[in-house]
This record gives sequence, C-alpha cells and structure tokens, in this order.
Amino acid sequence: MFALVDCNNFYASCERVFKPSLRNKPVVILSNNDGCVIARSNEAKKLGVPMGAPAFQYKALFEQQHIQVFSSNYALYGDMSNRVMQTLAPFADEMEVYSIDEAFLQIKGLDAEALLNYTLQIRKQVTQGTGIPVSIGVAATKSLAKLANKIAKKFPEKTGHVHVIDTPQKIEKALKWLPIEDVWGIGRRYAKKLRAQGIQNAYDFTKLPEAWVKQHLSIMGLRLQQELKGIPCFELEQPQTKKHITTARSFDTQYTDINLVKERVVTFATACAKKLRKQETVANAIMVFVHTNAHRPDLPQYAKNMVLQLPFPSNSDIELAKYASIGLEKIFKQGYAYKKAGVIVMDLQPSSQVQLNLFQNSNPKHRKLMQVMDQVNDAIGVVKVKLGAQDKDRTWKMRQEKLSPRYSTRINDVIHVKA
Repeated sequence: MFALVDCNNFYASCERVFKPSLRNKPVVILSNNDGCVIARSNEAKKLGVPMGAPAFQYKALFEQQHIQVFSSNYALYGDMSNRVMQTLAPFADEMEVYSIDEAFLQIKGLDAEALLNYTLQIRKQVTQGTGIPVSIGVAATKSLAKLANKIAKKFPEKTGHVHVIDTPQKIEKALKWLPIEDVWGIGRRYAKKLRAQGIQNAYDFTKLPEAWVKQHLSIMGLRLQQELKGIPCFELEQPQTKKHITTARSFDTQYTDINLVKERVVTFATACAKKLRKQETVANAIMVFVHTNAHRPDLPQYAKNMVLQLPFPSNSDIELAKYASIGLEKIFKQGYAYKKAGVIVMDLQPSSQVQLNLFQNSNPKHRKLMQVMDQVNDAIGVVKVKLGAQDKDRTWKMRQEKLSPRYSTRINDVIHVKA
C-alpha cells in the first residue's frame, strides 16, 4: 500500500511551531520581496484571502482581521521539512520525498485494521516529534493515495486526518466525490476537454474507453486512469540529479548601475555553484539573463539573455562567477532600470566523469578551496565567506520586512527558555 503524508498548511505550521500563540489564528506567508500570498492557514482562507493575492492590495484586510503576515523563511521551512522526512523514514519500506511538504511511503505486510493503526501512529509521531500536523491518505496506488489524502484533509472530524481506501466500495465513493479538475495529474486544459465530454468527476473518467483516453490524454492519462481503478502504474521515484540549476531573484529596488547588477549576478552564480557541488555535478554552460520591470509600462523595457559555453566543466564559485560576469557585460545596456536577473547552469555531468582537456581545465586548487568555504558557511549557518565581488555586508537582499527568526538554523535565533 502507498501512504501519502502531507503537512497541513506547512509554511504556516512552521511559524506556529516556534510561536504557539499563532495557533487558531489567521496566518499568511508572502513570496520573495513580500510580493504576494503563497501560503495560508485555514483561518486565513475562511477570511477570503486568495492564493497569489498581492500583499499591498490586501494590506487593509490583514490589519482589519488581525491576520499575521510573514515573509518567506526558507531556511526554517527547509530544516523543518528535513525533520519531518527523517521522522517518516523509519516507518516505510521505501519512501519518496515528493515535495518540501509531501512524501509517499510504501508500507507492506499489514491488514486493513493494522494499517490504519500504523498510519495513526505515524501521524502522532510526526506531530509530537516536529510540531508539524500532517494528514495521511492510504491506498493501493499513488493516485488513490493522493485522493485519500484529500479526503483526510477535507473531513478531519470524521477521519482524524487519516483515511484508508482499501475496498472497491470506498474507491467508487471517493471517485464520485472528486471533481475531474481536482484529479492529480489532470491539468486545466485536460479538465476542460473532459468536461466537454460530460465527464464530471473521477469516477466518470474511469469509465471512459481506454483507447479514447490514450488518444486524447496520452499514455500518461491512460496510466492515471488505471491508477484510479486501483491498478498500480506509478512506482516510487528516487531523487534525480537536476539537468539544470537556476538562481534568480527580483531586486528590492530597480538598478541602473551595472556594478549593482553584477554583484547580484555573481551571488546567483555562486549559489548555483554550491548546488552543483552538493549534487556532485559540474556545468558545461551558463546562461545569464536580465530584465526590467514589466509592471512599469511607463519605463523603457528591455530583456536579454546569453548562453556561454564554458571552456571546461566547473562547479567553482570563482570560475562560474567570472563567466557569469562576462555574460552580463555583453547583454547589459545603459539607460534601463533593471528589476530582475538570474543565472542558469546547464549541460550538467557528474564531477567524477570529467575528462581533462589538453589545453585548459578547471583550477584544481579551487576544489579544496570550495570545500573549505562550504564547511565554514554551513557551520555558521549563513554565507560569510564570499568572493570579493560579492557584498560582504549583504546590503543587496530581498525585501523581507516580516521575516521570522531562523530558530533552528541560526545560533543567535535559538529560543531562550527561562526556568
């Protein structure tokens, strides 16, 4: 059986772990630069705060309804996610970390009653061990487990946040309850096409001829249909090495000076380099892009990108920053106010499979230097050892006016308990 464990309102729950006074109060989390709402507690949803709501447009509502607003604290959320996944791992024969707040577990050898008790135990252990409440859906396929999880979340009073679909009768009832557009893997375009065919819910979808589904929704659509019938088609997936890595951010203000933009581009290149080292890969090409603020039609608009083929594969901060800077200098134009830039490293390969070039190769001294830099920065918890081209005081950062402390990753933010 597959169990999908999904953290409830994950970002809001992370904030509540270290600030219990927020429980049962409306909470929203804002995107980079405090732009728009990316996460909401159930209380905030009931007050009419939509996903993606521009923060400035809802500022009055936030104040009137005493909605607690936080900037995205990804260091905290990432650490809490790791704690949840580490707690889940011993309970599963196999496990797939599906997203920052979701994981599929494969559980074998338990009958229906034992399975329910086991998953209730999992929920209790995660909630007690991390402070993060979770909902769990269990079924014979990943798609049905996703559906069971929806039911567990939708009807917590009846399910206790755990729902098991283990009989044909339960499968049919669940499929008839789920609207077609809410089926995992059915996008907006396919939902519209299916609605035009009179398909209202997941149950209707399972009754379609297989040939029609394969023709109009591809082989993946056919596998999804089989999954909803209770026939496993999707196995647990192991983490895949990324084929490219992107680091991009909107600026806290508009930049017209190339030196200010270059500092950001160099910082983005070093962030990509560290991610390359973490997954033990190197890049053979790098793209740099910049663009102005599309939301300011009163200003001149410009957007440009450039791909540079590296003379040798590398994951060195120094080398990637050098070529990112070269790319920026080629595409930067004076007279524009830049709002965003980014770096993408591409054409990745394992660092253990790099072939030496006869004429030019990555500096072998950089490998040890990068290793020491990573160790120091990881130990401190923030990036303190940087390139000279970066701002040592971190002046150029995202607007995060409502950022909570990094309780679990920064020593100075650890909660003090008076006893």
